[in-house]
Amino acid sequence: MAGNDDAAPTRPRKLVALHWLTVVCVCVAATLILLRDELDGRALRQWLLEGHRHAGLLVLLLFAVRVALRIHYGKLPPGGDHSRLVRVLAGLTHVALYALLLALPLLGWAMSSAAGMPVHFFGLTLPALIGEDEDLADTLQSLHVDAAWALLALVTLHLAAALWHHFVLRDHTLRMMLPGRRR
Repeated sequence: MAGNDDAAPTRPRKLVALHWLTVVCVCVAATLILLRDELDGRALRQWLLEGHRHAGLLVLLLFAVRVALRIHYGKLPPGGDHSRLVRVLAGLTHVALYALLLALPLLGWAMSSAAGMPVHFFGLTLPALIGEDEDLADTLQSLHVDAAWALLALVTLHLAAALWHHFVLRDHTLRMMLPGRRR
């Protein structure tokens, strides 16, 4: 199989790097907000919330860069010889992941705006997306949490599919997304 590794399809390094940077930012955002819910102390909780917001806004920024690169690279070659159903399901999962990676930070930003809380990003105060409205802030918070659970479900599915490809199908799907592969 080592000979087949050289012929294995790859993904552009920039897309692979952005994929893993996004993973890190999502994990940091989730960890910080979950820690915040478990800890006491107003200053600490505020610091964790700000960290959560920064990580979420980084996800939004990385999303924009990823979309621009995907447009630049065009249609990527398939990762293997899979049935049409598998390709369609993988495509739908990726579209849903991208939609949530866009929606979650925007919902959080809008929720903060509706709650009258300024959103800062590395020293910049970002404009409010919407006006203050407590009821809307509550609704947006609920949507933000629901979207986070949906993202967790899709990430779990995505991870399970990658492991299925690697250990059951023994194809190159997982390996082509690992950092450090040469193109």
